[in-house]
Order: sequence, then C-alpha cells, then structure tokens
Amino acid sequence: MDLEVKGVAASPVSQTQPCSGRKNPLQQGWTSKSWAMENPCLPVVPRLDLGSLVDSDEEEQDILPEDLPAPTGKYKLKNQQYKTEMKEEYKQYSKRNAEKTKSNIAHQQNVKNKIDGKCIQDAEAIVDDLTTLDRKALLQHGYADNPYTAQRTTRKSDAEVVAAEKKKQTVAEQVMLDHLSRAVISDPEQNLTTEKQEIAHILPDSKMAPIRFRKRTLHETKIRTQSTLTENMLSHKVQFDGRIISRNGHDACRELVGFFFTHDQSLTIYEYRQFGKNRTNVLPFIQKSIYCHQHGRRKGKQYQLGDFYIGANLTFLSSEHPRLPESIKENTVLTLRITNIDRGASDSLKHVNCRTDSVEHDDINNQEANDRLVFKAIQADVLKEQLRKRGVRILTGLGKYLQQLDKKRNGLLEKADFKQALEVFHLEVSENDFECLWLILNGNGDGKVDYGEFKRAVVGEMNEYRKSFVRKAFMKLDFNKTGTVSITDIRKCYCAKEHPQVISGHSTEEEIKSSFLETLKDACIKSDEVSYGEFEDYYEGLSIGIIDDEDFVNILRTPWGI
Repeated sequence: MDLEVKGVAASPVSQTQPCSGRKNPLQQGWTSKSWAMENPCLPVVPRLDLGSLVDSDEEEQDILPEDLPAPTGKYKLKNQQYKTEMKEEYKQYSKRNAEKTKSNIAHQQNVKNKIDGKCIQDAEAIVDDLTTLDRKALLQHGYADNPYTAQRTTRKSDAEVVAAEKKKQTVAEQVMLDHLSRAVISDPEQNLTTEKQEIAHILPDSKMAPIRFRKRTLHETKIRTQSTLTENMLSHKVQFDGRIISRNGHDACRELVGFFFTHDQSLTIYEYRQFGKNRTNVLPFIQKSIYCHQHGRRKGKQYQLGDFYIGANLTFLSSEHPRLPESIKENTVLTLRITNIDRGASDSLKHVNCRTDSVEHDDINNQEANDRLVFKAIQADVLKEQLRKRGVRILTGLGKYLQQLDKKRNGLLEKADFKQALEVFHLEVSENDFECLWLILNGNGDGKVDYGEFKRAVVGEMNEYRKSFVRKAFMKLDFNKTGTVSITDIRKCYCAKEHPQVISGHSTEEEIKSSFLETLKDACIKSDEVSYGEFEDYYEGLSIGIIDDEDFVNILRTPWGI
C-alpha cells in the first residue's frame, strides 16, 4: 500500500524495509560520508512552502489586540520624565568625553611645546661646530624632562635598602666569624704551645713527625692567644663600601665592603658575591692588617680614621697580597674608592678620638687643598664650557685615543703624550696650569702618569652617587660578569618608549635607539662590543651638561629600568 504525505513522496514497503533493518552505521565505525555512499535510500528533505510564511509586520498586527485602552496621564508624565533624563545623561556623557579629549590634546600640546621650546633653546645654545653625533648624544638629555614614576622609584628604593642592609649584616657576621674563631684556631701560637708541652713531657725522638703533621686535641688548644680579639674590640669599627678604580669591567664591578678598626688602626676588606637571588658568598679581599698610603701626598703615612670618607682613595701594593686576581696584580698599586660609609659610626668614633687625632691628622692637609684648587681651576670655566655640549664625543674619543697610545697596556703615558692628546681634541690648558698639574700627578718623578688619573684631573668626574647608577646599568647588561657587553644585548635591553620625543610623536622608538647605539659605537674600539670603561666614558660625557643629580639618574633609570 502506497501512502502519500504532503511534501513527501510515497515509497513501497519493500524498499523501506532493508533500510530500517540495518544496524546503526555509527556503531560500526562508519563515517557519515562513507555511510551515505553505501546507502542510496537517504530520507528526503521536505520542500519549504513559502506561501505559508507571513510577513513580520502583518504577524505583529495580528498578535496585537485591537481594543487597547489609551495611556493615562500618569503614564505619559513618567514617559516624558524618562525621555528628559535620558537626554540629559547623554548630554553630560558627551560633554565629559569632549572635555577629556580636549584635556588630552592640551596635555600633548603642552608636552610638545615644552619639547619644541627646549629643542629651540638647545639649538640656539649649540655652537656651530657640533657634529651629528653631538646632536644625537644630546637626545639622551630628554629623559631628564620625564621624571621617573614616583611609585616605582619608592618601591625599588625600598627593595634596595633591604638588600643593602642584608648585605651589610652578612658581611659583618662573616668578619666576626673569621676573627673571633678561625683566627684563634689557626694562630701560630697554638703550635708553639703544643710543641713546648711535648718537649717538656716527651723525650726528643728523631723519628717523630713534625708538629704540623700531628693531631692537636681540643684540650691542647689555647682558647685565647696574645693576638686574640674580643667582640668588644671589634665593635669599634667603621664600615664602608668601595669599588676598584679600573677600566676592567669585571674588577670595577666587584662589590667590596671594608672595615676600619680603631683599637689598633687596622683595616680589612671583603668581597661580597651574589649568585642568583638567594645564594651569597663573602670572601676576604684584603687581609686584616695595618696599612699605609702608597700614592699621593700621604704616601708612607699610616691610615687613620680621618682618611675614610666618601670619595677617598685607598691604595695598596699588589705584591703584598698574593691572593688578588691576576688582572689586579698586573698593576703595581691597587686603588680603591670609598663609595659609601657608616656616617653614624664614623662621627661617634671621631668624637671619641678627637683629642688625639685632630692635632696630628686632618682630613685634607694644606698640600692636598692646594692640589684640588689647581684641578678645579683647570676644570672650571674654559673646559666646562668646551665640554658642555660636546662632552660625549670628546671624552669617549679622548679615552679611546689615550688607550691607543698605551702600547705597553700598563695604563701609563709620558708627558708628551698628554700634551698631544689635548691638542688633538682642542682642550685649551695653559702651559703654567699644565706644569702644575704634571708636578702633582707625577709625584714619584718617574715621568709617567696613569692616563685615567690624568683624565680625571683635567676633566673631572661625576660623583659616586651618579657613578653607582652607571655601575648598576652595566651590571644589569653584563650578566655573565665578563667586563664587556655585546651591542646586540644593549639593543635588546635599551627601551626608548618613555622618551619625550617618542611620546609626543616627534620621533619613533627605533630612531632614538639607533641614535644612542650610533654614538655609543663611536666610543668603542670594537664595533660589536662595549667595555665598562667605554660605557663609563659615555655617561661621563653626558654628566657634564647636567647639573641636577636626579636628572642624570633619570637618564639611566628610564631606558635601562634600574
């Protein structure tokens, strides 16, 4: 029997039974495509009757009732109030957006005008002999106009204070441990005491092993020897941080912590090393002893409390310290610069010892004061004006030139070499000033002076606060502590997003970065890497034209994120 349904063709029973009797194809692992190819009797989709569809407007008209009552006055009033409120809110919203847009435009315009005005002032002040490299180097001054975020500065400074306190405590504990326990056990007097006891009770035997190879039990060890120190004696000390004055980046970035003990006028210096975030190590760098000045006006005089202040130099003979690294022992004299000091302990100890020290020893004697006046006279006025806008190019070029003249690689040059360098870079120093300068620097009379010392005397140098940030930036780049950084790593780490010209749209981030790299490469002997000395010379040149310390710190903090 054939059935006919509207929209579906009738099928004989004999044709439908095989399809209905089949098993579910999905249970047999068939796909829908393969099953459709094997089964021609698929169900037929019914045809759509378009005539039965009704338009939406007509359908809505049929649904809505025809006998709706008219809206009441109360409903009309509420509807009118709602419309008024919506219009008022929309007006206020549009007004707020317009004011916000206007303020943003005004702020950007102010920044733009400020930068344009500064650029115009700089352009008027720049001398005609400025090169393209000078102008590109001056772009770094723009970071000083964009102060570092106060919240980030506070957060980082707090973390730095905690880290510095932890470092100070770790080194102090290690010093106490070394001098209160290890020094007593390893004192040579322990062997002498044991040897005397054995000689008194035991007959001499030629076959007996030497005392250094024999075991010493605890009851044979003296708890206190003649040189034993007590915690009370070691508590009268001044703690200070120091750095090595060297163009070797690995040595210049060593973290040194020293102690000066007033009970015997001795000093010791330790090196603090940090591996990762949690692992640290503290090792003796200069053994505890009484030392004397090895350079300058105070050569041969013993170190006293007044010699320790920020910016003071401590000199040691490398030959007296065989455990120093080979890179440091290459120089005859090791020079350390005090970068920070415990002022509270220093002032209290000076107050106690003022009666004995004030007459015998002053912080700066008359000869040193006169030397500093000579240096300041050369550095002020003429040289400062010459270097104010050309500092980066001249200082980096001068450092590279002097390094090339140093054929023996010992850092020492003769008088004629320095005169030639000043003439090449058009640094005008009178003959009288130069002779006075040479007499001060060539104190030993051998006719040779370290060119780093000469450059610091002629040009000057930035203070230790500024230099600490230069070292932080380089240490962040030199994560392998090799003393050199590749240009590729510098390009990756340098960020110019916060530069005012990038913010205002005058320059792109890549343009500022390329300008920086171009001027930095010009300061380097090798085109693909930068040494610590070259990195320091670059920022030394930038430092000359910046008066405020915080402005200079922003130039380092913003692009390097320190």
